Order: sequence, then structure tokens, then C-alpha cells
Amino acid sequence: MSTAATLAPVAVTMGEPAGIGGELTLKAWLARRGARDAFFAIDDPDRLRRLARRLALDVPVAEIDAPAAAAAAFGNALPVLPQKLATPERPGQLDVRNAPAVIASIERAARFAGDGSAGAIVTNPIQKKTLQEAGFPHPGHTEFLAALGGTAGRPAEVVMMLACPGLRVVPVTIHVALRRALDLLSTDLIVRAGRIAADALRRDVGLASPRLAVAGLNPHAGEGGTMGEEDARIVAPAVAALRAAGIDATGPLPPDTMFHEAARARYDLALCMYHDQALIPLKTIDFAGGVNVTLGLPFIRTSPDHGTALDIAGTGTADPASFLAALDMAADMARRRASSSLPHAQHGGGGRRPEGEPTWSS
Repeated sequence: MSTAATLAPVAVTMGEPAGIGGELTLKAWLARRGARDAFFAIDDPDRLRRLARRLALDVPVAEIDAPAAAAAAFGNALPVLPQKLATPERPGQLDVRNAPAVIASIERAARFAGDGSAGAIVTNPIQKKTLQEAGFPHPGHTEFLAALGGTAGRPAEVVMMLACPGLRVVPVTIHVALRRALDLLSTDLIVRAGRIAADALRRDVGLASPRLAVAGLNPHAGEGGTMGEEDARIVAPAVAALRAAGIDATGPLPPDTMFHEAARARYDLALCMYHDQALIPLKTIDFAGGVNVTLGLPFIRTSPDHGTALDIAGTGTADPASFLAALDMAADMARRRASSSLPHAQHGGGGRRPEGEPTWSS
């Protein structure tokens, strides 16, 4: 069991071998090897050695046989728990034969996080289509981790949060076509997302009374029904239900006026109706440093908020900023979850940050 002073090492998954995940892992070790929080990769050690040579990165690789060995190795080498590829990777060139290793890396990370031998998971980006061609039945990481973190054959109830300094967003509908998102959206779905988000902000971020801003679906939040009746029929009842449950929720708010700096200071998280409504403002504010978090799991999972970047894989130009932010956020959340003695903030959107609250939480 980790404590506020000592955190079990963070497990880093392989991600798509043809993408930039390996480069991010190597650069992260160079940036964090002196830090108190160790991490280890579940990856092919030979792949990482080849990549380090190709990119002229001075990163020794130490093969370990269990997460507990990571801390001792971390100061001198990148600890790697071997997960062998079926065939050597080629940067930028997808190969479905390596999909089983990618999936196994995620499964093992979830198992380690579930039994406490890993303090959290940071997942490298995957190529969803390649995994699905190998029989992977899930739309993405979020849904797969929900299945891995479930109980009695039922997936965990999760939502996807994206965060950067100054903004947190949760899209109620995620990886579906926009037309399908409109069909899926319901009052119950919005309430479910709001409850999960509020619970996670209390438990893992330390906000005693998180404030949720609920975006409208239509322009001007429907403008009294002249631009659509969904906001009055679907969104407004969800806001009322969240408030009845004791959650500080406001809305539906016009989506085009709720993301400027002064508006963001009035809430801790924006609950958005579809994928791009949430991700466009966040990536505009901080394209390089945004972090993806799965809320509602029995363990902590974060990820860089970008894809596999096949076009630059193997060139050495990948920016590790989002990956490093994901590592920091995972450690902060895991430490807060493990210790009930850390101070709790009243709000994260403005005012003085309490001692111990991580910088990404405002």
C-alpha cells in the first residue's frame, strides 16, 4: 500500500509500437530519473534499446521481473517489465501482428494497478483501428479499462476527463459520430457523467464542493427553443437532477461563451455534450500539455492527450510535455487517493491553491 510519502511505481504501457510512445517513455525517464516517483514500462526492452540508439538518447534499459524492482533501478536506468513484440517495429508503419502485445501491456498494467503493485497507470497512445483488426472489441482505451476495472462481469462506470492548467472537461458522449452522439444523449447519461465526475473531483483532486458547468447542446443553449428543444427537454432536467443530488451544477450554458478565461474561473469542470465540444477548447488552451484521465476506475489512469503521431515516429521530434504532465497527474491523484489526510480545497477554479494541491488541478 502506497502512502503520501511513498508511492508504488507508475506502470507505463507500450502503446502503438510504430508510433511515438516509446520515444515519449525514453524522454520521460531522462526528465524524471531524479524524481521521487519511479515508473516502469511494460514494453519490449529490445525495442526501447533500438529506439534509444536510433534517436541518440542516453537511456540505459534495465529489465525487471516485478514492479517492486522498479524503484531500485530507476535512478540509473529505465526499468522495463518485458512484453515482447511478435515482430520488430517499423516507425510509422502499422503491423497488426504486434496488436496482442499492445493489448497485453494494458491488461498487465491494469492488473498491477488493481493489486496495488503499481500506484497508477499512464497509457501510451494506441492505434484503435489496428487493434480492432486483431479482434479488439472496444472503441478505445476508456472502454477497455472500464471492462478491466469492472466487477461481477459488469464494466466500471467511467467517464473521460481531459485536463490542463485552467480547464477540465468531460464529454458525455465520446468516440461516436456526431449524428450518433445526438441519438445517444439523454438526461440519465448527463446525470451519470456528472455524478462520476463530481465524486472523482472530491476523492482524487480534493475539491470538497466541485462546481460543474453544464454546456448546452445547441447554439445559445437553444435560445428558448428557437434553436432546438433538446436543451430544455434533455439538458436542463439533468442539471436539476444533479443539483437535487447535492452537486453544484449550473446550466445549460451557451457553449460559445463558457470557455473564455473569466468564465472558466467560475467552475471546476465543464460537462460537455459531445467529443469536440469538450476537446476543442482544451486543445486550444494547451495543445501540448493536456492530459486524458479515466474517472470512475478502481485505479488511477492517465494518458497524454494526443495520438500515435505516426508521421513523426522515429524522428526524435515528439514533444513529451503531455506525457510528463500525465505522469505528474497520475502520481498526484494516486497519492491523494491513498491518503485521507491531505487538505481539501473548496474550489479549484480560482483563489488561493491549498498546500498539497497539484498545479494541474486548477
